[in-house]
Amino acid sequence: MAPKTERITFLRAVRQLHRVRSFYALGVLLWAASAAWSGWQAPGSRQMWTCVLLLAVFTGLLVTAGLSLRRLETPEADRPAHHAASHKTASTRHAHA
Repeated sequence: MAPKTERITFLRAVRQLHRVRSFYALGVLLWAASAAWSGWQAPGSRQMWTCVLLLAVFTGLLVTAGLSLRRLETPEADRPAHHAASHKTASTRHAHA
C-alpha cells in the first residue's frame, strides 16, 4: 500500500490535470474561433496562420493532458482482474420442511 503522502500527491496531480485540461480546451475553442474569424476576414494572412499554429499547439497540449489523465486514473495495478470462473461458492440445496 502506498504511503498517505504519495496518495495525496497523486490526487493533487489528477486535480491539476483536470484544471489544465479545461484550460487547454478553452484555448482550443478560442484559437479555433479566432482562426475562423481571421481566415474569413483575411484569408492567408499572417494573423490567420498564427492562430492556426496556436490552435495546433493547444490541441496537442489538450491531447497530451487527456492521455496523461486517462493513464493516471486507471493504473494497471488498480484494475480488477477478469477471470472466466465465478468466485461464488456453490451452495447445496436443502429441502424445506
